[in-house]
Amino acid sequence: MPTIPESEPHRHRRTAESFGTDAERYDRARPRYPDALIRRIVATAPGPARQDVRDVLDVGCGTGIVARQLHAAGCAVLGVEPDERMADLARRLGTEVEPGTFEGWDPAGRTFDAVVAGQAWHWVDPVAGAAKAARVLRPGGVLAAFWNVHEPPPVVADAFADAFHRVAPDAPFDVRAKPSPAPLLDTAADGIRAAHAFDDPERWTCAWQWTYTRDAWLDQLPTQGALTRLPAEARSEVLGAVGAAVDTLGGSFTMRYTTVALIATARTAGAP
Repeated sequence: MPTIPESEPHRHRRTAESFGTDAERYDRARPRYPDALIRRIVATAPGPARQDVRDVLDVGCGTGIVARQLHAAGCAVLGVEPDERMADLARRLGTEVEPGTFEGWDPAGRTFDAVVAGQAWHWVDPVAGAAKAARVLRPGGVLAAFWNVHEPPPVVADAFADAFHRVAPDAPFDVRAKPSPAPLLDTAADGIRAAHAFDDPERWTCAWQWTYTRDAWLDQLPTQGALTRLPAEARSEVLGAVGAAVDTLGGSFTMRYTTVALIATARTAGAP
C-alpha cells in the first residue's frame, strides 16, 4: 500500500504538506525506526566539533520522531519542516525546528555531521537536495535518507486498494502495487551521484515486524499520503473496509516492515 505519488513526488507539494492535518495522530501512530539504524548514523557521522556529540540536521522532520530518537542517542538535532502544524508539535515535544523546505532553507553558515531524512527525502528534489546537503555537511559527514516500507497481509492490502480506488479513482497513487523500496533508493542515489560531492551511496536494510490491533492500524492509516487529502466521508469508507478485513483475521495482524536506507559520505566541505 504505497503512499507516494508515482512520478516526481517532490513536485506534489500539496500532498507533501498535508500530513499536519492531524499532527498528534501522526506522531502517535507512525512507526519509529530500528535502533540499529540510529546507531549506524551516530557511528558513521564524524562529530569533530564536540567529541561525543553529533550535530544532525533532520530534513522534513515532521513531528520530530527521528529527531527524538537521535537526541536520545546523544545527538544535537535541528529540524527543518515546511508544515508549521507538524513543526509546532515537534517543538512542543522538544525538537528545535526552523520552517521551510530544505531546498529553500538558509543554513546561515552552519554545518553538520549528518543530514538525515526519515520518510521525507522523496519530497525533496533529489538533485537540489543532495547538493544542499553537501554544502552543509562537514568533511566526512553523512547524508542518510531512509524509509519504513510496510507490507500488510493480502486481505488487508486488497481491502484498502479496492475501497481506495472506489472512492478516489483518479488519485496519483498506485495502491495496488506491491511495496518496493527500489524506486525511492534509485532516485535518491541518482541525485546523490549528480551532486558529485559524495562517495558512492551505500544501501542498508533491516527487516522487522509489528503487531497491530484493528484500532491501532486504523489510527495510523489516515496519516498516510493516500488518505490525508481525502474527504472525510471517503476516508471513512476506506477505513471501514480495512477494519472489516482486519476483523476477518481475528482483530489483529502482524505487519512486515523493512527499513531501507541510503547512506553517503561527503568527500569535501563546501561541495557544490
